[in-house]
Amino acid sequence: MSNQTSKEPRLPKVWEALLTLGFLVAMLALGIIVFGVDPHVPMIVGTVGAALMAMHLGYNWDQIESFMVSGISKAMQSIIILIIIGVLIGVWLDSGVVPAMIYYGLQVLKPSIFFIATVLICSITSLATGTSWGTMGTMGVALMGIGYGLGMNPGMTAGAIISGAYFGDKMSPLSDTTNLAPAMSGTDVMSHVKFMILPTSVAYILCLIAFGVLGSSQYNGGAADLSTVQTIENSLQEMFHINPLLLLPPVVVIVAVAMKIPAIPGITLGILAGGIVGVIFQPDCTLGSLFDTGMNGFSCETGVYEIDELLNSGGLMNMMFSVSMTIIAMMFGGIMENTHQLEVLVDRIKGLAKRPASLVTVTEVTCIASNALMPEQYISLVVPGRMYAEEYRKRGLSPTTLSNALESSGTVTSALIPWNTCGVFIFSTLGLSVTQYGPWAIFNWLMPLVTAILAYLGITVADQNGVRLFRKKAGKTSH
Repeated sequence: MSNQTSKEPRLPKVWEALLTLGFLVAMLALGIIVFGVDPHVPMIVGTVGAALMAMHLGYNWDQIESFMVSGISKAMQSIIILIIIGVLIGVWLDSGVVPAMIYYGLQVLKPSIFFIATVLICSITSLATGTSWGTMGTMGVALMGIGYGLGMNPGMTAGAIISGAYFGDKMSPLSDTTNLAPAMSGTDVMSHVKFMILPTSVAYILCLIAFGVLGSSQYNGGAADLSTVQTIENSLQEMFHINPLLLLPPVVVIVAVAMKIPAIPGITLGILAGGIVGVIFQPDCTLGSLFDTGMNGFSCETGVYEIDELLNSGGLMNMMFSVSMTIIAMMFGGIMENTHQLEVLVDRIKGLAKRPASLVTVTEVTCIASNALMPEQYISLVVPGRMYAEEYRKRGLSPTTLSNALESSGTVTSALIPWNTCGVFIFSTLGLSVTQYGPWAIFNWLMPLVTAILAYLGITVADQNGVRLFRKKAGKTSH
């Protein structure tokens, strides 16, 4: 039986592309909302729908298969990085690097600056672990209890926790979303993080100022019950030898980024540094244990919920969730891209975006809509990322411009949608609804606004050489 069809492939009509995308949305909604399953298999079913539409358009199976493979190949660097980061998290946990970051983060907790301290603690924890959910489920729960003891507004406390957790999730090279966004846009994780520093710093500083003002109006001067925090600190000291030198591996990675060392060797240096300080400072850390935790993750049973929940993580195998999600998403994206289904959709939407800044804004709106229509944080990065990647390239824009727009909207606004998996998780973990904490999740709703405003100033828009447009404008003005 021949794989050849009698039809010549043709361009899809807008309704056909919308039908494919609508089928994906329906499958994801059915899986995530109705049955409460992970998005992987619904995404595969959506990919089947895209393949059937491709056949309807006249493509044969060999072509469709090549489209899926080419889509996956575009994300291979990010897949490799995800695998290496899984190893890094396991090694950093076994060596005491992550516990040291958490321990020193807790030292900044002072009742008089409770909200600011909460943002900082959750930021440090999320940066160290790469997970907003893990941060909210552990530090967040403890801080909610402290907030109640201090008589703080619960919504404000939750907002500070969420703001800090998502700042770390957005900026940490250990985070799966921080790796997924550049994979979808066609850049590397280190370039992506570096480009995000400026706009994220603006939103973060404004967030800290706001919480400083809120804190001064809320704090009643009472004594805080810091017993949970003390328990966490004591448990970390019992399990690990805490030393400031354990903070060296993160510094190594930061220096690698600053020196423009490529992502894979830069992260590998962080793994090596973590292994070295672990063997020096932790009696139970050996080459064998580092091999094991690098593969399977760190495991402990202390009996302290917060510690066990935070530290049972990492490892190559635990990163397979994100790796498989990336592969499946790129299969779908490869078909949509090569059969021009994304192209016809973007052609309609880009009519609203005449300038680069308006393209960034439209991208952000698409990500927010994805969080509402396809209520899963990963999907809000995957689908818009594949939709707009080619358009950014055609307009001569750096892929970091797209990856920043994806993270500044898709990652952070997932917490603001009640039926999104992130909104549901927060409700079940912190015990508050979006209507209660939403207005106070300042970083989450401020981030897309700041990115859009800075885009019109040429700060969050860069050309293919990575030069931000405001610098090019300044150069022309000086001449």
